Amino acid sequence: MALIALRTYVREHAISALIQEETAIRDTTANPAPLGLMGFGLTTILLNLHNIGLFGLGSMIIAMGLFYGGAAQIIAGMMEWKKKNTFGTVAFISYGFFWITLVGMLTFPRLGFAEAPDSSALASFLFFWGFFTLILFVGTFRISRALTVVFFLLTLLFFMLGAADMLESATLKTAAGYIGILCGLSAVYTGAAQILGEVYKREILPLGEFK
Repeated sequence: MALIALRTYVREHAISALIQEETAIRDTTANPAPLGLMGFGLTTILLNLHNIGLFGLGSMIIAMGLFYGGAAQIIAGMMEWKKKNTFGTVAFISYGFFWITLVGMLTFPRLGFAEAPDSSALASFLFFWGFFTLILFVGTFRISRALTVVFFLLTLLFFMLGAADMLESATLKTAAGYIGILCGLSAVYTGAAQILGEVYKREILPLGEFK
């Protein structure tokens, strides 16, 4: 009886230990940030090439905003959620829907769904996105200098575009276009740095990560 009781005791404690043991799952999924950065960067560059007057606002920009700037960033944000990255989740999903919203603002009036926003409404839209971006800009101080540059330029871009619409200033809009091109290029650089660093297993393009 004592032997049976001992076996029962050992078995119960072994089962209890197995239940209480934490299971560590190793994350082997890819880094989604370069996808989001490239989607944001390339679409931003193309839109702001339009803002400086290089070409018109046609289907190319609308399609980029809907699919690569929009959908690709949302997918990247969902992947960041899986990795428990709150900053990446909020940033990529928010800016993904920003592009889709912008596409809607451009296309809905043409389709007769709604009136086009006037200059004050568009300025408000851009100013609030500027305030949102400013919050994320502060968060980049704990991530990397490269990302800080991206969000600094993006914050400046939103406020300049908002001011351009509020003042109805073509000159200010053109100046904002050049800032937007720099912002897009900085995002592409940051994404490229992460891609090449992973491929070559060493730093190719510095990110200036904060320790």
